[in-house]
Amino acid sequence: MSLATLFHHGPLHHSAVLMGRIALAAIFLASGFGKIANFSGTAAFMASKGIPITSFLLIGAITFLLIGALSLILGLRARFGALLLIVFLVPTTLIFHPPWDSSEQIQFLKNIGLIGGLLMVMAHGSGAFSLERCIRGGGGKS
Repeated sequence: MSLATLFHHGPLHHSAVLMGRIALAAIFLASGFGKIANFSGTAAFMASKGIPITSFLLIGAITFLLIGALSLILGLRARFGALLLIVFLVPTTLIFHPPWDSSEQIQFLKNIGLIGGLLMVMAHGSGAFSLERCIRGGGGKS
């Protein structure tokens, strides 16, 4: 049996989709809890970059991070969760990891890669091993 056969709706496909969602969500979940643990420090860092109404925007960022990450992990409205994380990532990347700053190139490219993974979730849904599928009893296309 070829690798393509195993992964194309074969024995490993559904597990790989679940593991991919969890791996993709891990950085956002950790980031959200990290921002909660160091709320004042994160707000001060944002303010140093010229961000206004930092507490309000930080609460929004934490909300997007945690809801988006949990949505991916659980496979419940995963497309919406991926969209929330993309909405978080685009301004964050441009403000904190601009591509024109050579010292931020790796962080910029990491975020571009994360956006790519999130776009894959938006295109393909959460897969068979998801709460969405359990609730709807369907094809796992959340």
